[in-house]
Amino acid sequence: MTQQLEATQSWFPISPGAKSLILSCLAFSLMTACVKQLSISGIPTQETILIRALISLILCGVTLRRLGISPWGNNRFLLLLRGGTGILALFCFFESIANLPLAAATVLRYTYPTFTALTAWLWLGEPLKKSIMAAISLGWLGITLVARPDWLSSGASSLTPWPVAIAVFGAFMAAVSFVTVRKASKNDHKVVIVLYFQAISILFMLPFVIRDGIWPEPTQWLLLVCVGGLTQLGQIWLTEGLGSIPAARATAINYVQVLFSAVWAYLLLGEQLNSGMILGGLLVLGATLISVSASDRNHQTK
Repeated sequence: MTQQLEATQSWFPISPGAKSLILSCLAFSLMTACVKQLSISGIPTQETILIRALISLILCGVTLRRLGISPWGNNRFLLLLRGGTGILALFCFFESIANLPLAAATVLRYTYPTFTALTAWLWLGEPLKKSIMAAISLGWLGITLVARPDWLSSGASSLTPWPVAIAVFGAFMAAVSFVTVRKASKNDHKVVIVLYFQAISILFMLPFVIRDGIWPEPTQWLLLVCVGGLTQLGQIWLTEGLGSIPAARATAINYVQVLFSAVWAYLLLGEQLNSGMILGGLLVLGATLISVSASDRNHQTK
């Protein structure tokens, strides 16, 4: 059995950081499916964000207490920056979904790897290798085919400028957040980084929920608990992966989340897959494999 496992790993080696990122994509894609169901049932987006942050905050507190780690962290500027940019990115993403076709919002959201590569190059001095830029380009093409925005088929954009600007700003904030996680993880525990993000999310969302919130039904509570638990797993795996893999490489791996989301849309939401989505999914998978291969070579040379 051990020999078979070693043979499999030699045929397709994968570093712990790359594995953590792929697991985070799986958790986040399942979380997104739960969020979609909640939005259909009438739960406001701000309430979903708040409750998932509360659940994750409690889990973080329990974990830190068990490990005997201080929740205050070491580099509070970076921790606050990660929390602030993270919630802005999340809020902009949900706002773009509310005001744009879902396909277009998804395409605009996944422009963030380009921003991440540039931000990491300017801030962290991480090189822009050709393989990573190729993976980013391949993944972006795959995202476009999977999402199939209206403007791709009609040849002209019917999107209003303001929601598009919000979506692009959210993508930029996501990029800054990912790079901040990588920098902060050098001095702070991954659970502390997640704790700050959830605490700032609560502060941002609480006023909206006080004004517009509704009391969930039992089924909605179950979905909200799933959102919180999956968010916690996704954030921890994401932080773990970003702590050991260069940011540009890591965010290119995150393209696989779109492939997972397409599967859940088909299996759980009854959305039909077309040839463009299948081809796009293969391109996304190809971008992920290129990124994983690059991260493994980097991991083995350290």
